[in-house]
Amino acid sequence: MTMKKLFILFAVASLGFVACNNESAAEANADSTKSAIDSTISEKKDSVEQTSDSLKAKLDSTGSAAKDSVKAATGH
Repeated sequence: MTMKKLFILFAVASLGFVACNNESAAEANADSTKSAIDSTISEKKDSVEQTSDSLKAKLDSTGSAAKDSVKAATGH
């Protein structure tokens, strides 16, 4: 092989290694982003569930109080 062909072969091989390295870095970045999004979604879901449970408890107690008030007013 001539020196020119050998140089071109090494240049192409180097580009192949660089491209593979960038791909794995992009995959790691995508995994990190997905993990952060999943964590945020989980936190928001927990917050919504806590608010929902709190509101349900308040509605249940208000409904019971209203029912007791109606029973007392009607004598039943």
